[in-house]
Amino acid sequence: MKKTTVSAFAKRKASGEKLVMCTAYDAPFAAAVLDAGIDIMLIGDSVGTTLLGYSSTLPVTMEDMIRHTQAVRRGAPEAFLVGDMPFMSYQSSIEEGIRNAGRLIKEGGADAVKLEGGAEYAELTSKLVRSGIPVMGHLGLMPQSVNTMGGYKVQGRSEEAVAKLISDAKALESAGAFCIVLECIPESAAKAVTESLTVPTIGIGCGRYCSGQVQVLHDLLGLLDFRPKHAGRYAEIGQIVREALRSYCEEVKAGTFPKDENIFNK
Repeated sequence: MKKTTVSAFAKRKASGEKLVMCTAYDAPFAAAVLDAGIDIMLIGDSVGTTLLGYSSTLPVTMEDMIRHTQAVRRGAPEAFLVGDMPFMSYQSSIEEGIRNAGRLIKEGGADAVKLEGGAEYAELTSKLVRSGIPVMGHLGLMPQSVNTMGGYKVQGRSEEAVAKLISDAKALESAGAFCIVLECIPESAAKAVTESLTVPTIGIGCGRYCSGQVQVLHDLLGLLDFRPKHAGRYAEIGQIVREALRSYCEEVKAGTFPKDENIFNK
């Protein structure tokens, strides 16, 4: 399989071909995501809530992101990987942002990084791109800003808010971002932002008019009880896992496991 490159994404938008992105956090699932033909794997800071047991993404560290990006790269050597820049890895200074983005590329094996925020991060985006680090933007609901946003709420409901989304998106595009994630904004707002740009948008909870879609792997597969409104559910693996573990427990307690085929004789 030939790896996708950033230059291909704008062409995909121009041709009307939808982009598909999904999170991955470890090698086995990365291999499955690659085999499914998904275009982009996002090693999201959502690893904090899906795997690490945190109540938000805020505690996730650079070391967490590097470790999980390395695992995904081992599981999917040919995939196009985008690594999330975790909270406070780039907000304090441009220099810190460049250093940490470089770590995700050099140590983690990512092909690109993702930043949350608008025009205020255009300068950082520009300097990263000039340094050879592709940047994916992220607007709308930004989980790293959940405390200042007042919770996980739909954004972009007013005309003024939509105008700001468009302005921020254009600033990121001008700075060199190759793609912009839009999260939890009304479908009409996502359509307006998408139509204002040359680069593609990838939506999560934004309706049908983005250039592509992204979902959290654990939401797609039913691995967690939590089910966001925007999430498509394509399996109930969490339920299957619980049933399998109960069966194992019952067989051990009943003395029916291990079976003959599980035993070594000489």
